[in-house]
Amino acid sequence: MKKFFTLLLLLTAISSYATNSLPITGSWINLFYQDERNKYSNPMYLDNSDSNLWRAKVDQMHRTGIEYIIFMAVANDGLAAYPSTIMPHNYADNNESPVSAIIDQAAKHGMKVFLSIGWAENQDDNLKRPKILNRQLEIMEELANIYGNHPALYGWYLPVEDCLGPVLPESSVTAVNKLVEKAHKLTPGKKTMISPYGFFCSKFEDPTFGKRISELNVDIIAYQDEVGCVREKYPLPRLRENWKKIKQIHDATNIELWANCELFTWEKDTNSRSSALVAASPSRIIAQLQAATQAGVKRIISFMTCGILDDNGDAYHLGQPQHALTLANEYDKWRNGDETYTLFEQSLCCELVNKAYDATNPLFDGVYAQETPNDPAWQHLDKGLNEYIVNTVDAHKIFLRFLDCKKDGYEMPYKIGISIPDSDGIYHLAGIYDVNHFYNDLHDAWIQPMVINLPQASEKIKISILSNAPCAIDEITVL
Repeated sequence: MKKFFTLLLLLTAISSYATNSLPITGSWINLFYQDERNKYSNPMYLDNSDSNLWRAKVDQMHRTGIEYIIFMAVANDGLAAYPSTIMPHNYADNNESPVSAIIDQAAKHGMKVFLSIGWAENQDDNLKRPKILNRQLEIMEELANIYGNHPALYGWYLPVEDCLGPVLPESSVTAVNKLVEKAHKLTPGKKTMISPYGFFCSKFEDPTFGKRISELNVDIIAYQDEVGCVREKYPLPRLRENWKKIKQIHDATNIELWANCELFTWEKDTNSRSSALVAASPSRIIAQLQAATQAGVKRIISFMTCGILDDNGDAYHLGQPQHALTLANEYDKWRNGDETYTLFEQSLCCELVNKAYDATNPLFDGVYAQETPNDPAWQHLDKGLNEYIVNTVDAHKIFLRFLDCKKDGYEMPYKIGISIPDSDGIYHLAGIYDVNHFYNDLHDAWIQPMVINLPQASEKIKISILSNAPCAIDEITVL
């Protein structure tokens, strides 16, 4: 079917499409250090209650296109980050509270804020315990009295992160709806949002799954895509199908479908509170955005951007040194229509036409692989030198896609050579090109794109791929 689709594109002479994946327009803010996961976003030994720090980070999020700010928590371990009368504060009484600083700064930029009602105790709040539920209701009431009429207040984030899979528990529906009822009573017209996990193990076909979703009274569900958490060894291929399934379920409700795309990967062990969250590959993230957009989500938000996608445009540099800035720079390039990322998105949508199309050759058949080495479209190359001759006409550039999957032994090549023959058919080296490689590659599998602008037109081109380890390529696309 893919080959037929590619041939149809060729016959109709469709050469390119503009991509329009949704950008990230919302981000959580985490005001507290809980464990090693927060190592770079909330350094343990520095003052996380400083209002100037959080004002600067609001400015940064505005620069990167963030419209919605979501508080992960406004209290932790019995300490409040807002001017509470039921809890002591995590900031000096003569200083501005972090929550007030953030919501005021957001208003200056016209941004919208979701207040949190957690945590009654800590990040392990269990709403099945009446004490926890009642304290969260008390926090909501106190926040409504302080910020209920604030121009930046858009709604409430309800930290009810029970697992969706295989279906959402009935107790979660009851707890959520009780919180929603209170929120609508205290702040009429404000939105309510939850962001559950368990996408990968949900039984979407089970009628009970859709029934439980429809029983929720929330306005927005922002599903965690769990790509960063690597709930599956190769999460992206099935994620694309899962987004389509959940979209069909939401179409029968009045609940807005949002995506919570995880921008992080792990510095050490995966899914461990003793492992720091660090920036993931830009290409992996673009594939996540494209998957959610193609399925029809309304908005894409993320836990989180602070310390993951950090542009270092202020005096408060958060994030893993260099790599948070790398992701910020690459994401900005994508937002501004960078050619490599544009072609990459088009390849994800099977919208590229290969001028060197050859249905009999797997490197020129227009069939693109997904993010797993088990996809038969990947051509597995040995360590060392691999060379290919490309027959084409009127070629200006070459687009390549490699599998970056270090956990299975597939790494990026380090150089690409381009050679062009003379009139006697003798090939001469015309260029040597570096291959970009992203450092944080312990846990993920992603597709790394590359564009080479040819030094001159030729009917034949020799491509030399040099690698220090086995690698995989799915297509040599001539444009």
